[in-house]
Amino acid sequence: MEADEVSIREQNFHSQVREYTICFLLFAVLYIVSYFIITRYKRKADEQEDEDAIVNRISLFLSTFTLAVSAGAVLLLPFSIISNEILLSFPQNYYIQWLNGSLIHGLWNLASLFSNLCLFVLMPFAFFFLESEGFAGLKGIRARILETLVMLILLALLILGIVWVASALIDNDAASMESLYDLWEYYLPYLYSCISLMGCLLLLLCTPVGLSRMFTVMGQLLVKPSILEDLDEQMYIITLEEEAIQRRLNGISSMVEYQTAELERELEKVKSKKTNLERRKKASAWERNLVYPAVMILLLIETSISVLLVALNILYLLVDETAMPKGSRGSGIGNASLSTFGFVGAALEIILIFYLMVSSVVGFYSLRFFENFTPRKDDTTMTKIIGNCVSILVLSSALPVMSRTLGITRFDLLGDFGRFNWLGNFYIVLSYNLLFAIMTTLCLVRKFTSAVREELLKALGLDKLHLSNNPRESETKPSANGHQKTL
Repeated sequence: MEADEVSIREQNFHSQVREYTICFLLFAVLYIVSYFIITRYKRKADEQEDEDAIVNRISLFLSTFTLAVSAGAVLLLPFSIISNEILLSFPQNYYIQWLNGSLIHGLWNLASLFSNLCLFVLMPFAFFFLESEGFAGLKGIRARILETLVMLILLALLILGIVWVASALIDNDAASMESLYDLWEYYLPYLYSCISLMGCLLLLLCTPVGLSRMFTVMGQLLVKPSILEDLDEQMYIITLEEEAIQRRLNGISSMVEYQTAELERELEKVKSKKTNLERRKKASAWERNLVYPAVMILLLIETSISVLLVALNILYLLVDETAMPKGSRGSGIGNASLSTFGFVGAALEIILIFYLMVSSVVGFYSLRFFENFTPRKDDTTMTKIIGNCVSILVLSSALPVMSRTLGITRFDLLGDFGRFNWLGNFYIVLSYNLLFAIMTTLCLVRKFTSAVREELLKALGLDKLHLSNNPRESETKPSANGHQKTL
């Protein structure tokens, strides 16, 4: 009997060591990839070992850790879905015994823990540490750390006070009033639930915009078919424009500085257009006429499937209580397939999840409020990198919740992700699905109607007239003699 107990303890010990080793290796890979991504965009600084360099290096490591956690949160749901299908297909395979339910639950718990740690501790510390200067009379790294800790304590008191007042106003029953004094079991889950709801609302705003923006982004990366276009004529015109701007820059030596900068920016735009035209001329026929239409059709199919799944999920919500994100509990990992189509359906769910994440990031940086937030290669300040890491963390942490809420997947949310109170509210979940379907449809309709209009104007040669969308601008335009002419 004692030997059996020892054997069971040994098995549990070895399984825990194996799980910790796998988690560490996965996170190490994500950390290395995140480090290369951040250093690619980070502004190059002087290689001096001064105080600011040390602060920047610490903030860089914390930002890299946060970006790695964000990547892990994005991969969490696809990894769980594919693991469930693998365990279902090969239940007795010796080489995949390490892939079990305990490992999957551990990954979800670690993702939730590290997301809270980065969002509430590491990123505020990195920002305040970067902006700190030390108290009066104190200098050095220790003084900056002391100032940062004081700022973190004040911020924590402010946030806890806001959460305490909000929870007391919303839930005023006896049980809720008693739980107000429970910091670990009530405050932090409630606060993270609010952050998750804000992240889902941000995804609701960014994803429809990104789904329509994806067609433009792929159109810029790929070579469009040259239908009713004379590339040689466009190349000749753009060359003349480049030579004219170059002559203006070389011929006038006493030019005002801001005029020179403006001409240089205009010259860069002309060179960029010329490069794109040269690329279109060098592209092969199959690349122009096959790859571009195939990619556009694939994007349209993925977007249509996403909207269709959301529409079906709305019907399920109306007729079945188990369709709620918090209302269903599956039979466990590796016991039943999550999709009607088996492995093919699971692969489709994973593709759609990645597609929604990429679309949400594209839509996030396409919004006017965040346009100046876009990182630039070798020219992004550390403060902006911290802001981008926080934004990506909020979006990636809300991605599993959004995917389950919209019915993209039927995989149950594990760990703290499935304990959010608002996931059990029928009206919030139903409104979320309706808004997503309506906003995505409207963005796509607007995108395709404007694209068709632009292509028709370009084919008819009317795009060179520079027609203005603002009627006030078209009413009064300066004529050739300098006077305003009323149209």
